[in-house]
Amino acid sequence: MNVAIMGYGTIGSGVAEVLSTNSSLIEKRAGQKLVLTKVLDLRDFEGDPIAPLVVHDYQEIASDPSIGMVVETMGGVEPAYTFVKAMLQAGKHVTTSNKALVADKGAELIAIAREHNVSFLFEASVGGGIPIIRTLLSALTGDEIEEITGIINGTTNYMMTKMASEGCDFDTVLKEAQDNGYAEADPTADIEGYDATRKIAILTSLVAQAQVDFEDIPVEGITNISSHDFEYARRLDRAIKLLAISKRSGDTFSVRVAPFLLSEEHPLYAVHGVMNAVYVVGNMLGESMYYGSGAGSLPTASAVVGDMVDMARNSANPLDIRWNAEKLALADPDSQVYQNFIRTSLSEVRAREIFPTQQVVDCGIPGEIGIVTEPIREHDYLEIVGRLSGGEVLGRIRLA
Repeated sequence: MNVAIMGYGTIGSGVAEVLSTNSSLIEKRAGQKLVLTKVLDLRDFEGDPIAPLVVHDYQEIASDPSIGMVVETMGGVEPAYTFVKAMLQAGKHVTTSNKALVADKGAELIAIAREHNVSFLFEASVGGGIPIIRTLLSALTGDEIEEITGIINGTTNYMMTKMASEGCDFDTVLKEAQDNGYAEADPTADIEGYDATRKIAILTSLVAQAQVDFEDIPVEGITNISSHDFEYARRLDRAIKLLAISKRSGDTFSVRVAPFLLSEEHPLYAVHGVMNAVYVVGNMLGESMYYGSGAGSLPTASAVVGDMVDMARNSANPLDIRWNAEKLALADPDSQVYQNFIRTSLSEVRAREIFPTQQVVDCGIPGEIGIVTEPIREHDYLEIVGRLSGGEVLGRIRLA
């Protein structure tokens, strides 16, 4: 089967490398040879072995009847959506690593693929090299999924790990992450939690078999986490992690992305550096966890090629994913109940009067103390804070 790649950046070039390095193995597993014949990019790559394959117009791929499979690794919703839609309508199987595209247009592209009797797969869009989508759709089909909680952004996990272990401040760690290639020049999607929000929206959509709009998910990034927070975390024997959480709530799901304080007993406590992990609870299996590299050229390319092998094996009987365009109304986030860690300038006596306090923590930081609340409904917490004057709550992290 002839293959084209749209976007020859970090992941696209990784896909080409995997296809070349493991070609004989892939052929055995796919049941046919996968041959890269075209590469769509704005650049020419003079001197590169793929230079003769480069085209600059996506229609050259869409209109080529010899190409049966297309890989999209450009990123962003447009022009990726236009290009992928054209490939599916031309009867070509498509796999993508593009979480923005899948979160926004996944249900629609699945419907187009079904209409044209081809597959549209997107394993690499959530966990990078972690096969979490395939696990949910194939291995756990006998379970009702009750919870998905993930560390699904390697950039923020790397930053939090460095802040915890070295006591660095946020700006220093962000620059280091950028210098090491873990963070983009514009890190907004990562540090504000938008990347993780799109990913948990995709996973929840797949489990619910309905459209979960990522804009409906409350999100807090890590920009307000300071070195002081890690001092308190150490005193509490906890780790701070950016979590994407989706829990079944009646006939819908309760979803949130935010920093959380994890105890040593939590399965995600020891996930450090750029590694990712997804913790899943099924009503039959119980707890399970899937761990690995959530980003990078070859790990992500490995997941993309896994989709390619699946599509080649099933080229005559396309893989159908149940994800309907009908929107799922999520549970009210203000009804969620958490214990909270709060840094406050209030005195201990006053803090105990205002908040249902379980524990007081003093790290010797002038002008503040930390408290851990009893479990409290989100709405009630916000109501309490709304009655305070500014500056009395210096920070807040939920407990998981």
